[in-house]
Amino acid sequence: MSVTVILEVTAKPECIDELVAWFTGNFKQTRVHEGCVDVHMNRSHEDPNHLALVMRWVERKNYEDYLQWRRVTGAVDKLTAMAASAPTIRYFDRLDA
Repeated sequence: MSVTVILEVTAKPECIDELVAWFTGNFKQTRVHEGCVDVHMNRSHEDPNHLALVMRWVERKNYEDYLQWRRVTGAVDKLTAMAASAPTIRYFDRLDA
């Protein structure tokens, strides 16, 4: 069963356009990373600087390996520099109900 990962981040107001473009540019590498099923970006209605990336991965370990790779490449530092506060990451299992 796949895992859903939600990464939420609020951009500094002066960085929102850059952050959206940066995420969009990185999605190609994300989508071909081992275990990635899907990734898409959403913008909050209440706060246009708040983004949520919704991702599905084959296993949580696939995402954790991907995140470590992004740390090593400096992407996490770049994201943090554009963020108003620390991003949050949450993991969910799908329930068939």
